[in-house]
Amino acid sequence: MLLRSRPFERTARIAARGAWGAVVGTGFLLAAAPALADPSPALDRFSFSVGAFNADPKFNASVGTPYGPLQSGDIKPGRVTMPRVTADVLLGDSQGISFDYYQYKRDYTGNVANTTSFGNFGTLNTFGNASVNTKLDFAKLSYKWWIGSGNTVLGLGAGAAYYRATLGTSALASVNGQVGTLSNSASDNAIAPLLEIGVRHAITPDLRLFADASGVWKNGGSFHGSIYNASAGVEWFPVKNIGLVLSYGVTNIDLTRDAGAADARLKVRLQGPSAFLKARF
Repeated sequence: MLLRSRPFERTARIAARGAWGAVVGTGFLLAAAPALADPSPALDRFSFSVGAFNADPKFNASVGTPYGPLQSGDIKPGRVTMPRVTADVLLGDSQGISFDYYQYKRDYTGNVANTTSFGNFGTLNTFGNASVNTKLDFAKLSYKWWIGSGNTVLGLGAGAAYYRATLGTSALASVNGQVGTLSNSASDNAIAPLLEIGVRHAITPDLRLFADASGVWKNGGSFHGSIYNASAGVEWFPVKNIGLVLSYGVTNIDLTRDAGAADARLKVRLQGPSAFLKARF
């Protein structure tokens, strides 16, 4: 026969009442705590997109040399496809973080005829074939505020952008009657403030429209300029978590490096469609 003492029984009853009270108290706390509401059907808790931007570029490049700048003039080298990655994370129901990265790289070789006067030193004449090599890496990270909770929301964002530009040119040239190959290159990077605005509209949870615009501008320093982007498109999810994104966008890039005789400037306009495979959770 198992014997129990009265002090032990009293202690057990007190412990049981305490445990039951803790469970009831926790239940009241959970009931009183605000539940995380579902976000707008136009937004995702987390999404990740991988795709490409197929653009018809137009660019103008200038690279300084000791004898004067090598200038490409306006060039349309033909369509180019650029890889692009985006990601969005929603914090709470109305704020989030957005990331975007793409790389533009293009080499051009063709006929260039250019004459540049550089004061008392004479004239730089370029002729025949010339090569222009451009590369731009661009990444942006922004914090967004989404206004609205229905099928349509407006987003305002602020953050920072990182860009690195590499530019090189070479050409057959004559300087004061001396003919030879003249070449130079420039590369630099900078971090600049970023502003964004966007609109999202859900026709259904699996069919959505969007429009975005952003601007990067940096003044001062040896490497400065602006990058503006605008795009609009549609998202379609044939299955719950995997979808297809199609959009059309325009990007204007105007970057300058001030470095005395080695000044460089790159102006690029990119225009065309993009396609992404998007995962959402």
